[in-house]
Amino acid sequence: MLIKLLAFLVTIGTLVVIHEYGHYKVARWCGVKVLRFSVGFGKVLWRRPATATSPEFTLCALPLGGYVRMLDSREGRVAPEELSLAFDRKPLRQRVAIVSAGPLANLLLAIFVYAAAQWAGVTEPRALMSSPVVGSMAADAGVQAGDLVRAVSIGDQAWEDIDTLVDWRWQLSEAVLARQALRLQLDGPHPRQVVLPLDRLPVGSEIDLPTMQRIGLTGVYRDPVLNDVKTAGPAAKAGLLRGDRVLSIDGAVVADAQSLIDRVRGAAGRTTTWLVERHGQRLEVSVTPRAVTEGGQTLGRIDAGVGGAVAMVTVQRGLIDGLERGWTRMVDTASLSLKTLGRMLIGQASIKNLSGPLTIADAAGETAQRGLADYLNFLAAVSVSLGVLNLLPLPMLDGGHLMYYLFEGVTGRPVSDVWLKWLQRGGAFVLLLMMSIALSNDVARQLGLQ
Repeated sequence: MLIKLLAFLVTIGTLVVIHEYGHYKVARWCGVKVLRFSVGFGKVLWRRPATATSPEFTLCALPLGGYVRMLDSREGRVAPEELSLAFDRKPLRQRVAIVSAGPLANLLLAIFVYAAAQWAGVTEPRALMSSPVVGSMAADAGVQAGDLVRAVSIGDQAWEDIDTLVDWRWQLSEAVLARQALRLQLDGPHPRQVVLPLDRLPVGSEIDLPTMQRIGLTGVYRDPVLNDVKTAGPAAKAGLLRGDRVLSIDGAVVADAQSLIDRVRGAAGRTTTWLVERHGQRLEVSVTPRAVTEGGQTLGRIDAGVGGAVAMVTVQRGLIDGLERGWTRMVDTASLSLKTLGRMLIGQASIKNLSGPLTIADAAGETAQRGLADYLNFLAAVSVSLGVLNLLPLPMLDGGHLMYYLFEGVTGRPVSDVWLKWLQRGGAFVLLLMMSIALSNDVARQLGLQ
């Protein structure tokens, strides 16, 4: 719990400081007087008073945000000699730059954090395919257990090299949301190219278990090896031991752990003949999986863990390659976030995709425990999400202010005070609604309801 809390505070604190520093730095460059730089809201816990050359800095009790308060004649009386330092008296282009600087700082941070993860070296599962679901797109395309994905192409786009399973799943997600065919270059006993016709997916398909089952790729490749054989269970009664590799069941080849699991589930209460390999020798044993009922289905169980260790690969990139990767991952993450938000807006994606502080805290703690590279990738992803969210054209967000300036640039006059008041109220309502949905999703996840 302590690690989770510390990782969450570091994540939120870093992103808030970088976001507000973007506003602050560009405001200073543009000659705007900054009155306060605050991390957090509410009760002030720490304060550094303003000086002749710097604003007041504060740290407040509620860390979920921050703000930069600038001199502005719309918010109070400004001395005549300081009017040239007021935000609202600056040219339109400078106000646009100041408001844009916060979200852009988050996106820029994401590039360097993604790059830092690549420089440090990322250890992730290899892009090895498990047995596809029978009758699925992958099965029909000829994907087999143990195939290694070397490169992919979405639609008519150029080939993208795949280094890890994370890269592969990212490209698969992009293709699903775009509903475009996905070409794969597979390496294995028979190197070849196959096509997954994702363009045939129903409109509005999400990246969820039903969609992945329809595509046919639901697991990570693992060898069909037994582990944690429980005493007095069907596997132990048959004489099976930890480390036994299952070669076939009733004469049918067992290609990987997933196919072994499927065959055991389908053999409830039925005696099956297994060919296993133990210390270089082949043995034939009879196994009768016990029958259990789950979700209205009768399934077989042998009371043993199934699956060897996941094959891992470490990818470490140089300075330029890492930066290029950071840029690409930032753009891809931002694009995916915008597509998902757009689909939620038109009802093609579930609002369950919205996450709040509880989910962020959980993910921060988990990735921090897995290692530096995992945490850096998480931090970068949240930074992109924050940057994209703030650029949305909603009043009270940076994107809303940019919409005001777009109106001003087109018409030559600012938005009226009456409209500003109503837009601010509407924006506050939308933000409160989004926050409520995100928090309710967090609670549902904590209770296991999602």
